[in-house]
Amino acid sequence: MRRRQRKLIGTVAMLVFVVFYAMIVTAIAPRILLEGSKFWQMTFYVVAGLAWGIPLFPLIKWMERRGEGELD
Repeated sequence: MRRRQRKLIGTVAMLVFVVFYAMIVTAIAPRILLEGSKFWQMTFYVVAGLAWGIPLFPLIKWMERRGEGELD
């Protein structure tokens, strides 16, 4: 598969993942943080805000991989 095709597929997959991730985080946050202090609210949102990138690293690496016979 050519790099251009992988980038298209990867971009669509990332968009779908981020939308579902945001929906899940916004659904979970009120239940967890209802009576939490500001410190725990901030901690939750910092972790949730950074955690979405970790599952996407392998996808990004796959998108950037060169195909057979492909030049830069």
